[in-house]
Amino acid sequence: MQQTLINYSLYLADNSLILAQRNAEWCGHGPILEQDIALTNISLDLLGQARSFYQYAAQLINTDNPSATPASEDSLAYLRDVYNFRNCLITELPNGDWGQTILRQFFFSSWQFLLYQQMKLSSDQTLAAIAEKSLKEVTYHLRWSSEWVIRLGDGTEESHNKMTKALEELWSFTGEIFEPAPFEKAAVEAGFGIDPVSLKDAWMQKVTEILQEATLTVPAPRWMQTGGKEGKHSEHLGFVLAEMQFLQRAYPNATW
Repeated sequence: MQQTLINYSLYLADNSLILAQRNAEWCGHGPILEQDIALTNISLDLLGQARSFYQYAAQLINTDNPSATPASEDSLAYLRDVYNFRNCLITELPNGDWGQTILRQFFFSSWQFLLYQQMKLSSDQTLAAIAEKSLKEVTYHLRWSSEWVIRLGDGTEESHNKMTKALEELWSFTGEIFEPAPFEKAAVEAGFGIDPVSLKDAWMQKVTEILQEATLTVPAPRWMQTGGKEGKHSEHLGFVLAEMQFLQRAYPNATW
């Protein structure tokens, strides 16, 4: 059970960390200052969530193996290799344009909102507490990204076309979120995890509602990309980690 809880916590942390890194690339490059700050704050919220899950995972790892080199939030974020990360592929994709970044955030926040609503009732008190605390942030992320999807989809001809293209780019990466990995199934059996399948209908209902209001067409069912939860990532994650982990890799145990 301990290893299942560690794997599940790392999965939750990795999703938030990698998307935080991607969103942070917009810092100083947003279309207007107010929205630049808004997306940067969302990035910081996700980073804070990742820290909480990593700290919990490190605590569990150190308890499980007290004779090994102690794990920490930093070692888990900065010293693991690509194949050790369990984030969904959609989080590691390049940002694309503003519309594509917004649409991904909307897909992700819609899932996180449903996930944390259930997780705050988890039998594991730490997971429940992190979910309870994070839910307020995610509620804002979902409202902010929903409003932008509607504004861009139902905006000018150019913004509508760009959102249609973004939808085509991202849709095949949404299915993985609801495909349960072995560690998720084990977490559900252990009583503290959330079955991703149970979130799919509500997620689709929310997404359909917003896309229709944005005058965008919900894509037809298609083959979906998978592999991130099993450590099989696209080339993009390697570039994300190369930049994110450079300092700790070049100067091990550096402090300031």
